[in-house]
Amino acid sequence: MYIRSLLLKILFGLSFAFLIPNGLWAQNTPIREEQRLTIKPARLHPGDKIGLVAPAWLVTESDLQLSIERIKQLGFQPVYSDKIRGKHGYFSGTDKERADDFNNMIKNPEVKAIIFVSGGYGCTRILDRIDYEAIKRNPKIIMGFSDCTALINAIHQQTGLITFHGPISRTIHQGYNRQQFENLLVNPTDKYVIKSTDDDLRKSANDKTSDRYTITPGKAQGKLAGGNLTLICSMIGTPYQIDLKDKIVMIEDIGEEPYRIDRMLTQLIASGELSKAAGIAFGICKGCDKSAKSSTPNSFTLRQVIEERIKQLNIPAVYGLSFGHNINNFTFPIGSDAELNADKQTITLIKKPVQ
Repeated sequence: MYIRSLLLKILFGLSFAFLIPNGLWAQNTPIREEQRLTIKPARLHPGDKIGLVAPAWLVTESDLQLSIERIKQLGFQPVYSDKIRGKHGYFSGTDKERADDFNNMIKNPEVKAIIFVSGGYGCTRILDRIDYEAIKRNPKIIMGFSDCTALINAIHQQTGLITFHGPISRTIHQGYNRQQFENLLVNPTDKYVIKSTDDDLRKSANDKTSDRYTITPGKAQGKLAGGNLTLICSMIGTPYQIDLKDKIVMIEDIGEEPYRIDRMLTQLIASGELSKAAGIAFGICKGCDKSAKSSTPNSFTLRQVIEERIKQLNIPAVYGLSFGHNINNFTFPIGSDAELNADKQTITLIKKPVQ
């Protein structure tokens, strides 16, 4: 009887699995790196059409017009729909409207890249509405940061497509940002070394969050993952939890007091995920070193928190690279093989992230 019961359970389980549509199965099962192939999008060429979308916060008309102008300055044609002007509370439309607008841009063969107009909050609400199968069929450059950390990491994990953490449309034109964007997505090379700008080091005299220092020396190789710390933590325990195993984990945030950074890093460590990382690279956590003015008595500095939490992992780690909520924000590819040199404080992309 026991053997018969066991066989029935196995057969029922197999039947149930086959009845579940592939997309729905993918949306409820975290996919690890070794379970998918890496897809590279095509590089950009002058005159290509770039889709503008707002998958989270609502967009003002002035921000939209500025975004259009910036994309034109780069030599590309901006494309957008009326949905980008939508308003639904603090979102740029309902969850369905925002997801539909993004999915339509994916399916548009004339659009060669998608760049987000804003961050804010809202991407995590539409992850289960994204057409991941359409992305596999129509791979293209997808780029943003901040709240868009959720979307670009989920897309890579569900599809294998290399996505990009980088400036949003209205900040992409600035000298350093533009140079890094073009070096990766327009004129890419193998063995490309991403170096932070010295401008951020000069700022450190007045803002210690712009310091650049080695937390734990050494080199590490792995695929890049991560982005905004708040979003990385908010995805823990969901089907879209970021797989940090053997990754170089990129971390940044804005406006969080040291104790909040402490709390989030502690959560990542307690989850068991961060200790599996190959290396850790912090960007500039703008406005997070509030210890001098903090309402929290006897606050640690941001550096004290980061070093105390991260050094115990004994993983090559560095703080202060030029990415995040910062004037200087380099582009890096989620899912691309790279080497972190914590001593030299650089990241080297081993191969071109685009075709």
